[in-house]
Formats: sequence, C-alpha cells, structure tokens
Amino acid sequence: MSQERLTTRDIARKMDTATDQPRERVVESEDTRALPMFAGDEAAGFRTRWEAIQTGFVDEPRKAVEEADALVAQVIKRLSEVFADERSNLEHQWDRGDESSTEDLRLAVRKHRSFFDRLLPFLGERGHTP
Repeated sequence: MSQERLTTRDIARKMDTATDQPRERVVESEDTRALPMFAGDEAAGFRTRWEAIQTGFVDEPRKAVEEADALVAQVIKRLSEVFADERSNLEHQWDRGDESSTEDLRLAVRKHRSFFDRLLPFLGERGHTP
C-alpha cells in the first residue's frame, strides 16, 4: 500500500511531554456518568472497523496489527479534534466579546472529566475505577 498511514508512533512524536505535577482532585456531587466522545454513527464506525480487524487477525495477523495501530491513531487524532473544536467554539465566543454561559463551561469541563475518568485507570492510576 503506497498511501502513508498515521500510526500511534506519529502521534506520540508530535505530543509535548507533560510535566508530572500532582494535581488536586476535585470531587463534585453532580452526575458523573461517562459522556460520549463521538457521535453514535462515528463511534459505531470505529467499532465496526475494530471488529473487522480482529476477525482478520486469523488470516493475516501482521496486517491486523498494522490496521489496529492505524485505527488507534485515527481515534486518538479524532478525539483531539473533538476537544480542539469545542475549545475553538468557546474561543470564538470570547473573541466576539460574548460570555460563555457557566453551563457551557461546566459541560466542557464535564466532558474533559469524563475522558480522564475513563482513561486514567488504563494508565495505571490506582484507587479509581471507571
């Protein structure tokens, strides 16, 4: 295949190294159910592709691993775009002099929290389950 694929290595190289500063955890009493990161159709498309990759492993394991990496890279890239788009929308409001409602800002933070609450347990954080 001559078309270059985005890989997880590409994403890792582009990301800035974050400092490991301890952060204070904020416990809120509001509903903390996980929020969807993607629209239903988009999430279903990723799921369908993942299932096809797993099925293809039997016949072509190397190809399946390459496709799995490419899919993970695409999902990570898309997730970054979702957060960047939301931030951009808020910044456009601010640039116009419009104030974002507290509710809009609360929902933005809630989506970030939902993301972290699901991700961090997989990165080895102890004492918290999604």
